[in-house]
Amino acid sequence: MNKHRLLSSTVLILLTIGAAVNDWLALIVVLGLTIGGLYEYFYLISKKGIPIYSYTGIAIGAAIPILIFFHFEPTKNWELIFVLLVLMMIFVLQLIRKESANAIVGISSTLFGVLYVSWFFSYLIRIRELLPGMEGVKLLGFILLVTKCGDMGALLVGSRFGKTPLLPRVSPSKTIEGGIGSFAFSIIAAVAARSFLPAELNFSLMHVALIGAFFGGLGQLGDLSESLIKRDCNVKDSGSLLPGMGGVLDAIDSLLFTAPAFYFYISAVLNT
Repeated sequence: MNKHRLLSSTVLILLTIGAAVNDWLALIVVLGLTIGGLYEYFYLISKKGIPIYSYTGIAIGAAIPILIFFHFEPTKNWELIFVLLVLMMIFVLQLIRKESANAIVGISSTLFGVLYVSWFFSYLIRIRELLPGMEGVKLLGFILLVTKCGDMGALLVGSRFGKTPLLPRVSPSKTIEGGIGSFAFSIIAAVAARSFLPAELNFSLMHVALIGAFFGGLGQLGDLSESLIKRDCNVKDSGSLLPGMGGVLDAIDSLLFTAPAFYFYISAVLNT
């Protein structure tokens, strides 16, 4: 690990710890990473010559974690209404363009970016507020540890022992050995953080290990999915906002898949 990556990692870890225990810092960190991730996504898509609405997409995407943080829920299914309004807005913007070329691609890419980056990432706020006080904080800490330890395992094991390509057409640097290391680190993190889960759930050790394996696998899928987007756009990193680590999307890609899934899983278990 070079000094730039170490510095970026240290800053992110400190911000994450602070965000986990402080409401307003949580909003600021999630909002900042959301805006950074959206900026990188729209920049990547623009390199393909697709007519997207970057500033509109970033503004809408920034509104999502803010609305969730302030519990803006005028209707039971406000999320569906919100998506519908966003889609209609993008259609209106497309209608006033001088050209109609690639209209469907532009509309789809803009809406996908908002959902993929902002909507998925905002589930970190939902997880933190799923239970009151420190119980919600511990839930958030659990999924962060499982996901990011999986990322760390893939990097450490892959760089040291990686020889067999995992999916070279998507990410030439990722290896099967690194994937195994990711699973192992996620399982270890889940077992080590078992006490972070609500005591009333009474998960067995095997259950917790399976949770670690499942969400570790989802994290790898999120990483590969972002790599697919980068490969399609012919770039190595999503950006350079985080020295030594690449872009914001490179740092949060695994969480974009694990956070929503973990929220719905814990919600379902708590309600049974």
